This record gives sequence, structure tokens and C-alpha cells, in this order.
Amino acid sequence: MLIAALVLGVLVGGRVPDLSSPTRRLLRAGVVLLGLQLSLPQLVALGPGVLVAAVVTVGATFFGTLWLGARLRLPRGLTLLVASGFAICGASAIAAVSSERDEEHVATGVALVTLFGTATMLVLPLLGASPEWIGLSVHEVAQVAAAAPAGGLATAMAVKLSRVVLLAPIAAGVNRRRGPVVPLFLVGFLAMVAVRSLDVLPGGALEFAKTSATVLFALAMFGLGTAVRPRSLLATGPRALLLGLAATLLVCSVSYLSLRVV
Repeated sequence: MLIAALVLGVLVGGRVPDLSSPTRRLLRAGVVLLGLQLSLPQLVALGPGVLVAAVVTVGATFFGTLWLGARLRLPRGLTLLVASGFAICGASAIAAVSSERDEEHVATGVALVTLFGTATMLVLPLLGASPEWIGLSVHEVAQVAAAAPAGGLATAMAVKLSRVVLLAPIAAGVNRRRGPVVPLFLVGFLAMVAVRSLDVLPGGALEFAKTSATVLFALAMFGLGTAVRPRSLLATGPRALLLGLAATLLVCSVSYLSLRVV
């Protein structure tokens, strides 16, 4: 859904007014609602070994991708977005760490994380991947749900959400150099995690929030797509694709080794 909205935005780009300001608000709102998919009891139930593997995987993927992007001489802004999206939770992580000056790179980052996340979603089940490995490796939350076996879906989603919770410290660290240490939307994300942990919302409300977050991200991707200029994408295309491939291999290999060790 996200990549379709992005492509549609690219196709109509130049024929609609500037959507950058409302797009950023939609992205932030989607991140806040994402917090309702995560609760502290879910994290505790995984056990310390899996949680350590999640921290190691996110840290190694994030900083390893930054290093690879520098070696490939890609723009720092694009590399930071790719590192965040591949390490944590795809488009929502890209939204959390992006700033106004990154607008031209956001669409590229989302396209990469969707392309390689889809590939990972298809390949890992063929390799007989465990639910834990799938949760630690696949980029988007929705992609994890599609890749996990029926009997291990709950485990895979809980492991994936253990990566999502690391969105807060990563985004706060990035924003320390760009603006407020903890942006307001991240406070909202953590507040929603707390609400979910209290288990006070009915299932219908949680499902509505999940659907709403997806719609917000899709609308935002359309807005970002309208700002894409294909010529600028082609200038970094091959190197950006190589970074996406390398980051995917990194997150899959580190997560596998981490689970074997712990």
C-alpha cells in the first residue's frame, strides 16, 4: 500500500501544489498511533536473550549502514534515513528521523525499504526462518505479519515490536543534533505505548488505530511522492540500491548470529 501511494504521488508530481507541510504532520501522527501496537508486557514475555538480540541487531544495522553509506559517497541525509528504516521499522522510522531538509531523500528511503523489505519477506520463509529471525530481520511491521508462519505470528510480531521501541532513543539521538532532544511526536509515541501497556482500550479501538496509522502513512507517502524528481533519483540510484542490498544482508546476518549466540 505504501509503495503504491508513493508511485502514484510520483506520477502526479508537478501537477499538484506543494504538500510537504501537511505530509510531515501526517507522518508524525502515524508514528504516534504506531505506539498503540506495542506494550511493555509483550516485551517482557520475549525474555532477555531476544531483547539483547534486538538491541544488537538495531545497533549494528544502524551504525553499519551509516558506515556503508559514507563509503559509497551517498548523501548523509539519505544514508541516515536508510539506516533508520532498515534497522527499526521501515517508513515509520524514516518519518521519525527525517527533517525538512531531507524531503528529497525520504521517498528514496521509503522505496528502498519497501523493495528490500518485500524481498526479505519472500526469501526468509523459503529458508525456513524462525519467527524470531523474521521479526528481527524484516523491515516493515506489515511485512513481518505477511512473512511469519501462522503458528509463530504472535512471536514474530512481538519481536518486531521490540525493534520498534528502539525508535525512541534512535530518533532522540538524531534530533539532538537537529533540534529538540525529544520531539513532541515521540513523546506521543511513548505515551501510546504506556496506554497500550495499561490494557484499557478495547480491541476495536486498537484495530481502528492500526488502520488509521496505515492510512496516514499512505497519504504521507503520496505527498512525498509528489516532490520526487526522477532525475535526482537516477543520480544516486545504483549506489542507493547497493546500500539497500548491503543493509538488508547486514540486518539478516546480524540478527541470525545474535539469536544463535543468545
